Amino acid sequence: MPLDPEFTALITRLTDAGALPLVRGTAQDTRAHYRALSLARRGQDFVPERVASVVDATVPGPDGPLPVRIYTPDPAHAVVLFLHGGGWVMGDLDTHDPVCRRVANAVGATVVALDYRLAPEHPHPAPVDDAWAALREVAACFPGRPLAVAGDSAGASLAAGLALHSRDEGGPALAAQLLVYPATDPSMAHDSVRRNGEGRFLTAADMAWFYRQYAPTPAQAGDPRVDLLTAPDLAGLPPAVVATAEFDPLHDEGAAYAERLRAAGVPVTHLDGPGLIHGYFAFLGTVPAADARSREVLAAFATLLR
Repeated sequence: MPLDPEFTALITRLTDAGALPLVRGTAQDTRAHYRALSLARRGQDFVPERVASVVDATVPGPDGPLPVRIYTPDPAHAVVLFLHGGGWVMGDLDTHDPVCRRVANAVGATVVALDYRLAPEHPHPAPVDDAWAALREVAACFPGRPLAVAGDSAGASLAAGLALHSRDEGGPALAAQLLVYPATDPSMAHDSVRRNGEGRFLTAADMAWFYRQYAPTPAQAGDPRVDLLTAPDLAGLPPAVVATAEFDPLHDEGAAYAERLRAAGVPVTHLDGPGLIHGYFAFLGTVPAADARSREVLAAFATLLR
């Protein structure tokens, strides 16, 4: 398919307005820019989805309390730890608030969104350590419910790494994982990086900069929780829904990780996004094709949790 015309127009508007590229020199400037862009990219008439309960709280972390936001729909039969995207450098509870509301309602699960520590101040493995601490706390607070991890982009990479870590550390047991356009290859060697690396919202240069902030040493970049395509053993991981986007620099590595999971005997539903770009999951109310695909992805995730 060609690039969805709604995204073609949107990228043109963002470029003309000077809103792209995402990276703005320093981490602090990039964070501020991303936050403003995230709030602005909601539709003109955007109204947050209603959720029965939304509560801000904290959970114990390895270096102090970690902020979380807990979304509880009615009914809620499962619980999901959600890890936001943003290149491990950007993003917070507010940038992904609409996404978490949609996940909670569509899946019928309490969603616990984690505000993990960010690079470069806190490079790998700090965000994984935060997610591990939060996962154990969530499991303890919601006993008896199916427990899952989910994330988009860098958050999907963290969710996949967390699933590996939880398996290797003996639990908590996970019922499912939702990986929305995950980053799985720090070498950035796949063809989609070249094919989609310019003019498609997220650029190859953005990703290279993000990796330098998050995993600046060979040891960090080579950790299987970061370099997921070299993880020696994926057997025993929870069933997965992997969502990719046709015009995403990360398309091929996301598809490759889905195939690696399948080859290891993990049940996988891989849903590609024809005509869509990286970040489509968060363009709520602005691109109909993105809205439709996001709902299909969440329906598949809900099926796993039921």
